Amino acid sequence: MRLNDVSTLTLMFNSVSIDAGDPGGLTEAEWKANPRQAPRADQYNTRKSLDQTQAGLRYQRQMSERDELTLTAYHGERHTTQYQSIPMGPQLNPTHAGGVIVLERKYQGIDTRWKHEDTLASLPVTLIGGLDYETMTERRQGFENFILRDGTVDYGEKGDQRRNEKNRIWNLDPYLQTSWQLTPHWTLDAGLRYSTVNFDSTDYYITPRNGDDSGSKRYHQWLPMGSLNYKINPAWNVYLSAGRGFETPTINELSYRPDGQTGLNIGLQPSTSDTVELGSKLRLGNGLVSAALFQTDTDNELVVAESSGGRTSYANAGKTRRRGLELALDQEFALDWRLHMAWTLLDATYRSDMCGTAVCTPAQTIPAGNRLPGIARNMGYASLAFAPPEGWHAGAELRYMSDIQANDANSAQAPSYTVAGVNAGYRFTWNRWALDVFSRVDNVFDRRYVGSVIVNEGNGRYFEPAPGRNWGGGATLSYRFE
Repeated sequence: MRLNDVSTLTLMFNSVSIDAGDPGGLTEAEWKANPRQAPRADQYNTRKSLDQTQAGLRYQRQMSERDELTLTAYHGERHTTQYQSIPMGPQLNPTHAGGVIVLERKYQGIDTRWKHEDTLASLPVTLIGGLDYETMTERRQGFENFILRDGTVDYGEKGDQRRNEKNRIWNLDPYLQTSWQLTPHWTLDAGLRYSTVNFDSTDYYITPRNGDDSGSKRYHQWLPMGSLNYKINPAWNVYLSAGRGFETPTINELSYRPDGQTGLNIGLQPSTSDTVELGSKLRLGNGLVSAALFQTDTDNELVVAESSGGRTSYANAGKTRRRGLELALDQEFALDWRLHMAWTLLDATYRSDMCGTAVCTPAQTIPAGNRLPGIARNMGYASLAFAPPEGWHAGAELRYMSDIQANDANSAQAPSYTVAGVNAGYRFTWNRWALDVFSRVDNVFDRRYVGSVIVNEGNGRYFEPAPGRNWGGGATLSYRFE
């Protein structure tokens, strides 16, 4: 929305409410025999509900011919309840957190950015300075997933409380960026960010056999990056970039300890990564061809130690490496036809021996060279669409995924698959209003495949089957402000 000649305001709002069953994972034998079975879901009535509402706004103002101010702010709330397939026996342990998870989260953030365009040594330069602040408060509770009626265990109902804590996390990141056009052909981009992340937890569930697990943790890191771009001609450029990454554990990753003890996994450390990328972009008529070679070396990679009973605990691996190739083509042709093709080759491996258990034996050690689970080595995508501004529109797409390792030992894997989808709809326009009515069919040929894996699932139930042929439809109503 344009407020005046120098200011614009963008408002965003969305809300979603989902109630879903949780069929759980299957062993390889169960998946091959009948991928639609859910043997534990019926017994424990496993399910998950989610309600989320969030809103944001973005204000931009041209302060002068060379200066621009951008303010972005958002706020959201998310409520989640999940019933898991955990039998009564383990929950009788006084340190167990129960088989029902109840989460209430409130999150908000603000980003302030100033952009200045000028010259340096008679060469065009753009400077950006900003401050990013984000915070989230979580109330995490755990309950037994059963009640006793006349000596009979009824699963799928909320029982006694077994966990109650308040977690708070915030980050404050000042940053600087610059883009300097050294010559008509060479451009230098550089940036620096200092990231500070603070986490603290207050435990309200304290009993004689379940002590106070309150704690706090702070992480911080300098994050530099740089890129050099060479314009061979107006349609073709190549670039070389390098940068450091910093990934702190999320609240979910801190929630459970791999040794099974109570409290948060405060010993989990952030991972740091160094990435180098060499790429090229070439514009051919109405199309864009891009290619990139990349390598990322990570220390203290955050990996899954074990998944069991719907809970996942995490650990730090030693060193990992991801390297690969990305190819993409975006092409517009004829009248309102669009073609998109992309392929990614990714080799992701451990570079040092790793053991995610509290007590590590030679049999439990994951040797360097094993593939990282949950990551496909090859991924492909292609779509063809007829998309005029109004009237009928339609498209088709094809997705390919190579096999995915399901555990660190690389002893179980989900096979590769190729699936197709089609879509169609009609777009109406009236003055500033637009209505798009659409429908789509996925997995057109009703292929049987594994949609995702539960990494390092403790009982070998790694495989989550994807749905067969399925369809959906909807409508989008929009209004354009002048």
